[in-house]
Amino acid sequence: MNAQLKKGLLDVCVLSALSRGESYGYKILKDLAPYIDLSESTLYPILRRLEAGKCLDVHSVEHEGRLRKMYTITETGRQQIRDFLNDWKEVEIIYHYIEEGIDCD
Repeated sequence: MNAQLKKGLLDVCVLSALSRGESYGYKILKDLAPYIDLSESTLYPILRRLEAGKCLDVHSVEHEGRLRKMYTITETGRQQIRDFLNDWKEVEIIYHYIEEGIDCD
């Protein structure tokens, strides 16, 4: 898969997980595990990039004596999901065009 396409897809997967409610890194990994293979070393740069892009709000809470970063999706993040879904419709049209042109026999 094209690296740029995969990057955008991973960003939207993380945003989608957060659209279901505030969460933290390890829980995001667990929530996405049935759908996509994502490592911590991939997730945390995504979270930092999304925070820098104002797609996420971040705050810390104490949990069992340690600080845990909690992530919440912003309206900018929700708009990024909507934009991705609209773009994906165009990708599907192109996909079907390409698929129809291939002789599968």
